[in-house]
Amino acid sequence: MAKNLGKKIAPVPMSTDVSVVDLIDNYFTAYNSARLREACQLLARDVFQDGVTVGVSLSGAMTPAGFGVSALAPLIRNGFIDWMISTGANLYHDMHYGLGFELFAGNPFLDDVKLREQGTIRIYDIIFGYDVLLETDAFIRKILQAEPFQKRMGTAEFHYLLGKYVREVEKQLGVKHSCLLATAYEYGVPIYTSSPGDSSIGMNVAALALEGSQLVLDPAIDVNETAAIAYNAREGEGRSAAVILGGGSPKNFLLQTQPQIHEVLGLEERGHDFFVQFTDARPDTGGLSGATPSEAVSWGKIDPDELPSTIVCYTDSTIALPLVTAYTLNQCEPRPLKRLYDQRPALLDQLRSDYLAAKEQPVEKIPTAVAEEAAQGAATYPCGRLIPNTQ
Repeated sequence: MAKNLGKKIAPVPMSTDVSVVDLIDNYFTAYNSARLREACQLLARDVFQDGVTVGVSLSGAMTPAGFGVSALAPLIRNGFIDWMISTGANLYHDMHYGLGFELFAGNPFLDDVKLREQGTIRIYDIIFGYDVLLETDAFIRKILQAEPFQKRMGTAEFHYLLGKYVREVEKQLGVKHSCLLATAYEYGVPIYTSSPGDSSIGMNVAALALEGSQLVLDPAIDVNETAAIAYNAREGEGRSAAVILGGGSPKNFLLQTQPQIHEVLGLEERGHDFFVQFTDARPDTGGLSGATPSEAVSWGKIDPDELPSTIVCYTDSTIALPLVTAYTLNQCEPRPLKRLYDQRPALLDQLRSDYLAAKEQPVEKIPTAVAEEAAQGAATYPCGRLIPNTQ
């Protein structure tokens, strides 16, 4: 007889009144349904608890399907998401709902030539009018001319201001269910984007630059602020969680906070405590989206002592996210809001102070001979490659 290595699979016919918690806990028994069950249980039991700072990355066209309003905004309102990395496209299409525009369920087999002639946009099986894009663009360009936007800033401040204006429009229109940007503004959740030029929002920022706009989105601000958030998450007995929907650039921007802390800034080396990813990307094709938690350990992105607290569920995020949200809202008490947006200056000051103090410490990894050569106008890296003299 095989040793008892886990919970016995004891199938029971499903009832007509099965709840989402019962469904996941008792009927998601194997394969990726089991990984989804494990992810839900880990999130509810350990991640969405006091003392854990939860960062969420978002890629793929999730908000056009309504998941910003239906699944992510409730998690924010209940304190389960503390900060986010998103593609610009998700934030752009999220705005359609906040501005009161309509999107419709279609099918993926429509004639796209005819749709173009009719002025209809298709995102797989979601369709909406071309005027939705034009009206959203016009709104963005109008508000970006306001004085608060006329400076250099990071994308968290940029999205906070966008959310503020969208929330005012929602109030005027009587929109009942706040969109992701507006909800993040209200609840103090900073949202960053790893590639601010890669969306219609960034395209409108660029267009205004041709007209003399002083708005500049500075990625260095984002790198330092996100590192400061991750650095502070480990303060005292605190822990850091990375919850990844899809993959791509937002995934890496979330995870690179740890190498930024130890590799570049020379501070602590631990890595995130929790890693939960929902993806359909394979790990063997060279794409970052499929990179496994164990691979992330080699970069210092994940704490090697916490590998049991890492789960990858190979499934569609549009399936996983509604189930995770429903499970969480049923199983977890709301958490106190961290309002990390308001804490950014203090967190950054702490990171800067510790970094500058660490720089004063002797670096044993670089041979003394290298430092002597540098003083003479030339040096080599520790690996022996020449650093050119630029004097």
